[in-house]
Amino acid sequence: MQQLKIAVVAANGKEGRLVVEAAVRRGHDVTAVVRGENKTDAQHAIVKDLFDLTAADLAGFDVVVDAFGAWTPDTLPQHSTSLRHLCDILAGTATRLIVVGGAGSLYLDAAHTMQLKDAPTFPEAFVPLATAMGKALDALRTRSDVKWTYISPAADFQADGERTGSYVAAGEELENGADGTSHISYADYAIAVVDEAERAAHVGERFSVHAA
Repeated sequence: MQQLKIAVVAANGKEGRLVVEAAVRRGHDVTAVVRGENKTDAQHAIVKDLFDLTAADLAGFDVVVDAFGAWTPDTLPQHSTSLRHLCDILAGTATRLIVVGGAGSLYLDAAHTMQLKDAPTFPEAFVPLATAMGKALDALRTRSDVKWTYISPAADFQADGERTGSYVAAGEELENGADGTSHISYADYAIAVVDEAERAAHVGERFSVHAA
């Protein structure tokens, strides 16, 4: 596999660190984009706030992984504004953008009329987050000037879940694994991110991953 130059935005976060780790393990040249001290395995670091990044900062990368997250009511809109900023500075370049997405916007039916976040069983506390991430995805779908990929995890996205080294790639609809549940660990999701970085199999698409 050819070595890639990969930048991971918000690399100090739980998922960001694991993406860095998976990419470094495979021999890629990884730069962590962080606001403070680099706490990852990345060989290089850009110490800068996401919203202060410029086109020059990300020039020359093969792939940029957006692992940004916001969780409080006043910062939830930043899912859209941060993604728009990254798209704007990558527009028209050959650099691919892979977004660490959410599961709430996955569809529950083949006609794509109902999303997971709209199901009665979806935890009410997570509806605002899922809605904010869904709006960011909707806006991303309108961008034809960026080579983007959006990866949704399974419904149960397990921060401390086991790294099994495998996963199942699915489409826009929520799928369950062999045990009848939809779950994946952060570590296995990170493997899927690096696989997509290497294969460029879903440019201009959203796909999902879950445990086998």
